[in-house]
Amino acid sequence: MSKFPTNIFTIIQDDLEAVEKALCSIIQSPVDLVNDITVHLVQAGGKRLRPALYLLCARGGSPNTTEILPMAVAIELIHMATLVHDDVIDNAATRRGRPTANARWGNHSSVLAGDYLWAKAFSLLTDNTDNKMLKILTNVICTMCEGEIVQLKEAFNPDQDEADYRLRVAQKTAGFIAASCELGAIAGGMDEGDAVQVREYGYSIGMAFQITDDILDITASAEQLGKPVGNDLRQGIVTLPVIYALKNSPRGGELRSIIEKQFMSDDDVKRGLEIIHQTKAVEYSYAQVNKYLQHARRVLPATLNNPVREALLAVADFVGLRKY
Repeated sequence: MSKFPTNIFTIIQDDLEAVEKALCSIIQSPVDLVNDITVHLVQAGGKRLRPALYLLCARGGSPNTTEILPMAVAIELIHMATLVHDDVIDNAATRRGRPTANARWGNHSSVLAGDYLWAKAFSLLTDNTDNKMLKILTNVICTMCEGEIVQLKEAFNPDQDEADYRLRVAQKTAGFIAASCELGAIAGGMDEGDAVQVREYGYSIGMAFQITDDILDITASAEQLGKPVGNDLRQGIVTLPVIYALKNSPRGGELRSIIEKQFMSDDDVKRGLEIIHQTKAVEYSYAQVNKYLQHARRVLPATLNNPVREALLAVADFVGLRKY
C-alpha cells in the first residue's frame, strides 16, 4: 500500500535492492530488544522516496556505484529515526497499518531505538563522505528538529497563516527531500548549477508530497492511510485545508473553537472535518500541489540523461495522483 509503482524506479532497482539488504544488515545488534524494534521498523517498509531520489539524481551524473550506497542507506535510516521520534511525540498507535514501536515497546525504548538509527546512519558515512555532503545532511537534520519544535509550539493555534504552514513544511519535509536530491547530484558529479536545480526539484516535490499528505488526512480512509483519519486535526496540527476553512468558511468560528479545545472528542473531529469539507479547502490545496509539481518538472536540468529525467517526472506524476 505504501510503495511507489516499481516501474518508476526501474533504472535504480538494483541500487534499491542493495539499500534494502544493507538496511537489514546494519541494524543488527547484540541486544535483542534493539533488534526487535529495528527489524519491526525496516519490515514496516515505506516508500523509500528519499534514497530513491538520491540514487536517481546520482545516476543523473557519473557516480561510483560502490561509493553512492552508504549515503542512500544513511538517508533512509535518518528518515526512519525521525518517524520513530514523531510517533513518540504524537503518541501514535499505528503507522502504515501496523502498531508503532512506541505502542509495542514503549516511549523510552523507541526514543533510544531512534537514536540508535541516527548513530548507525553516521557510522556509515565516517570514511568516504566529504565535509560538504556531511554539512548538508547535518544542517537539514537541525532544520527538521526546528520544524518539529515549531509544530509542537503552535499546536492548537488557529491563528497560523499559509506562510507559517509553508515554512513548517519546508523545515519538516521538503528540506530533507531537497537535500536528498542535492546529495545525489553531488555524488554523481553534477556541476554546481545543476545540483541547485535538482535541489529545487526536490524541494518542490517535498512541498507537494506533504500538502498531499495533509489533504489525505481529511479525505482518505483509515485503511488507506494506515492510521486514523483526521489525526492531524485531533493533534492540533493546523494544515493547509484547515487554514483555508478557517479563513473562508461561514463556520470558521466553530472550527476555531474545536481546534482550541485541545482535547477533542470523536464528534469534535467529525464536525471539524465536516466544516472543512463544506468549503473548497481540498480543491484549493490540490491546486497548490499542482503548482509545486509544475515547478518541479520545469526546473529539472537540461543536462539530465533521458531515463533519469523520465523517472523524476514520473515521481512528480505519482505524487500528484497518489491516494495513500
